[in-house]
Amino acid sequence: MSQDLKLMSQPGRLRTLLGDYPGTAGVKSGAVASDRLTLDFACYPSVIDGFKPMVRQQAFDVAELAIVSYLIAREFDKPLVLLPVTTTGRFPHARALYNAERGRLWPADLAGKRVAVRSLTTTTGVWLRGMLANDYGVDLNRIEWVTFEDPHVAECHEGGARAPTGRTIIQMLLDGEVDAVLGETSNDPRLKPLLADPKAASEAWFQKHKIVPINHVVVVTKALHDDDPDTVREIYRLLKRSNELCLPQNQTPFGLAAMRPALQLVIDYAAQQKLISRRLCVDELFSDLTSSLA
Repeated sequence: MSQDLKLMSQPGRLRTLLGDYPGTAGVKSGAVASDRLTLDFACYPSVIDGFKPMVRQQAFDVAELAIVSYLIAREFDKPLVLLPVTTTGRFPHARALYNAERGRLWPADLAGKRVAVRSLTTTTGVWLRGMLANDYGVDLNRIEWVTFEDPHVAECHEGGARAPTGRTIIQMLLDGEVDAVLGETSNDPRLKPLLADPKAASEAWFQKHKIVPINHVVVVTKALHDDDPDTVREIYRLLKRSNELCLPQNQTPFGLAAMRPALQLVIDYAAQQKLISRRLCVDELFSDLTSSLA
């Protein structure tokens, strides 16, 4: 366990997990600061490495988290509360790949094929499977799924076959052990996007839905939320101000009103893929306190 996880928060100091993005630059550099609290940032090779400790151990007071991981954590009553804050959002259309050396593959060809994804619960994979099912008519149940990682929520038991130990997702695609992968990028010239023109596909999808897909959000522990609502308000103020510093370049939806359409659609996709037991409404994701922060 890292030293960050061993440290208990001191008064006015919050254990914090946030990645480096335009919208977090202000708060991470200190350009946006508070006179009542200090954010102590944990260091990981990738911010994603902190998601399991947050879900399973509440290792931080405030943390970035994948939105699908939050939906599943809520399903299992994990003591986390969502803030109306997005740290990352992107169109995933370029992150579905196939090996062109083995012939052209189209979305309609995926039935009966083996498709790899890090985990069926990864947010980019959920967005892509939702798009394939609802915009391209792909029957997800006719695909043989191959996974590599456990879900962030320990109690979540996903389907699919586990890749052999030591194999990597891109190498399995290159070796022909899977027919396509979701949620990945590669500079290997043999690997091509499943969607022939990802930029055009993402633009067309946006015109249809008017949504920028949300990937990562921010949560706080229920203990902090319940015991110190003023600190929760201050966290939101800091993140909101930090996000404002990179406008208008940063178009990631921020705040409940802006996030609502993307949140509802990712809920729909997660329910459709049986990662959560029912289709929630967006307001169920927030408390009275966090829904009022805007």
